[in-house]
Amino acid sequence: MSENREFASLGEFRFACGESISDLEVAYETYGEFTGENCVLVCHALTGSAHVAGSFRDSTSDQASAWWEDIVGPGKAIDTAEYYVVCVNVPGSCYGSSGPPSENPETGEPYGTDFPPVTVGDWTCAQRALLDHLGVGRLHAVVGGSVGGMNALDWAARYPDDVHRVAAVAAAARLDAQCLGLDAIARRAITTDPDWQGGEYYGGAEPDDGLALARQLGHMMYLSKDSMERKFGRRSAGRDAHREAFPADPAADFFPYRDVESYLDYQSTKFVDRFDANSYLYLTRAMDDYDLASGYESDADALAAFTGEALLMSFTGDWHFTVAQSEQVAKAFRATGEAAHHVVESDHGHDAFLVEPGKVGPPLADFLDDGLAGKSITDTKGEEPSSDFAPVHASLFPR
Repeated sequence: MSENREFASLGEFRFACGESISDLEVAYETYGEFTGENCVLVCHALTGSAHVAGSFRDSTSDQASAWWEDIVGPGKAIDTAEYYVVCVNVPGSCYGSSGPPSENPETGEPYGTDFPPVTVGDWTCAQRALLDHLGVGRLHAVVGGSVGGMNALDWAARYPDDVHRVAAVAAAARLDAQCLGLDAIARRAITTDPDWQGGEYYGGAEPDDGLALARQLGHMMYLSKDSMERKFGRRSAGRDAHREAFPADPAADFFPYRDVESYLDYQSTKFVDRFDANSYLYLTRAMDDYDLASGYESDADALAAFTGEALLMSFTGDWHFTVAQSEQVAKAFRATGEAAHHVVESDHGHDAFLVEPGKVGPPLADFLDDGLAGKSITDTKGEEPSSDFAPVHASLFPR
C-alpha cells in the first residue's frame, strides 16, 4: 500500500469549456502491483480525495483516515493484493490537484475564480491522461460512489473500449430538480458571505460561514428522515453545548439548542478547516451539470458502445440518488449489454455507500472477480424492494 501521495504534471490541459491551463497537476495514490490487466480506478465523491485507503494520516486533506478504508485494501472488497488500485483527486478540488486554490504560474497567485470551469468529463479525461502517464491501458474496472459513480458512468460513455467493468454505487445519470435547487442554495450561501470577495479571499479572511452553511445543506441531503429521527429526534444538546458556530437571535436563549443543530454545527466546523469554498462551488457545479445523455439521444445511446458489464448499486433510504434513478441507468445499460442493479435495504440515506461496508463489499467484490456471475449480486430488474427497515443512525464520515 502506498504511504505517500504522488503528483503528476500532465502538461497543457484543455477543459470542456474551451479554456486551458499550461500544466495540469493531479494528486493520486496507488495501491498494489500492476500486472498489465488488473487496474481498478476508484473515483471519489464530491469532497473526497485520492486518499481512498491506508492507515496513514493524509496531511494534504487533513483526513485522519481513508474515505473507503473498509472497502479498499488487502483481502477487502477491492483487494489490493489482487488489483492495482488508482485513485485520483479531480481537477477543481483542493486536495493536491490543480484547482482554484492552486498557484497560477502566470501570476504566482492562487487561480481563484480564474480557474476554468470544470465538468465530470474533464475529470474523466484527466484520469485517462494520468493512466497513460502510469502506463495503464485498458482498465479491469472503474468504481465510484455518488458523483464518483457519475464519473464511472462517464468512463463507459467516453472511453467504452478502455474499461471492462463499471460499478456505479449510489449514483444516477443526472441530478433531479430538488437536488439542483439545494445545491444552488448552498452556492449562494458561499457567494453571499462578505468574506467570499468574488472568490479572491486567499491570504485573508475566508468565507467560513458560507461554506459551513453549504456543508450543512449537504449533510441534510446525505441523511434519511428515519435515521435523523432515530439519532436526533427533538432532543436538546448536552448541558455543556453552546451555540458558537453562528450568531443567534436574542430569543434563542429561551429555546433549546437541539442535538441536530449541534451535530450540523460540529460537522460544518470540521469541514471548513479542510476544504476550500471556491472548490465547493466548482465541484457542485460539475455535479449539477452532468447528464449522461448529453450529446446523445438517450442514456442508452450514450452507453451503446460499451461492451463490458455494469453493476448499479442503490440504497432504499437514499433520496439524493434514488433506487429508481439507478434502475433507469441499469435499463440503459441493458439496452445493448449486460447490467445488474443490486438494491440494498438501508435507512442510512445517501451515506450508506460509506458506512455500510458489510452490505456494499460482498456484491462489489464478486462483481470485480466474477462479473455478473458473482454469487452475491442480485439484479432487481426494476422490482420494488421492501421499505420496512429499522432506522439506525446518521453518518459522521467525511465525504
